Amino acid sequence: MTQDRSIIAVTGADRDEFLQGLVTNDIARAKDGLAYAALLTPQGKLIADFFLKGEAERILIDVAADVAPQLFQRLSMYKLRADVALAEADVKVSRGTGPAPEGALPDPRHPDLGWRLYGEASGDDGSDWTAIRVEHLIPEWGSELGPDTYILEAGFERMGGVDFKKGCYVGQEVTARMKHKTELRKGFARVAIEGDAAPGTPITAGEKSVGTLHSRAGDRAIAWLRFDRAQGEMRAGDAALRLCDHSSR
Repeated sequence: MTQDRSIIAVTGADRDEFLQGLVTNDIARAKDGLAYAALLTPQGKLIADFFLKGEAERILIDVAADVAPQLFQRLSMYKLRADVALAEADVKVSRGTGPAPEGALPDPRHPDLGWRLYGEASGDDGSDWTAIRVEHLIPEWGSELGPDTYILEAGFERMGGVDFKKGCYVGQEVTARMKHKTELRKGFARVAIEGDAAPGTPITAGEKSVGTLHSRAGDRAIAWLRFDRAQGEMRAGDAALRLCDHSSR
């Protein structure tokens, strides 16, 4: 399945400094490849996750099309007097897990997510992206990620989407406080599932609400859970669930 993506081009002499002060990752990581990053609210919640691709005269932001307008608007709000221009770029995204074509770049979130290629064509090689994401606990905008997401609960540290040494960015204080907690109490986990249950189904353990079911592939799924309550057998509608593992960080 092809993802619907939009590309925002950031140009101008201040583009590196501008983005460095806003996004969760170090812009330097995008110089020779792709960097995975996010823009947060001052309260530390997710506005959008995206890939950054550095080029000679611009930085490309590869973002889900349905959240691109919000991201564009927020970046425009922060621009102020900086020598920065934002524009939609006529660039398409292809991706796959087979042999990488010339110019393709590895997906920085996990090696099994293959490559991404930026050019005149869009598409993919038919890989089962949901199965790959479930296997490696990779959340996606619109399936697991949304405006109530805190990035550490979503596994951004594990996916290389946040840099704790880069300096200030929007939402950094909240993210840093969560980082220094001894243990996250909530986040995404992989569960074994038996029976029918649609994404979005509430998960219970006994009489307690413990989370929500998200993407499923075969007998495994991604679930958002309160870890202190996710004990023993859980239910999502008519389906039985069991915790496999969680590694939100």
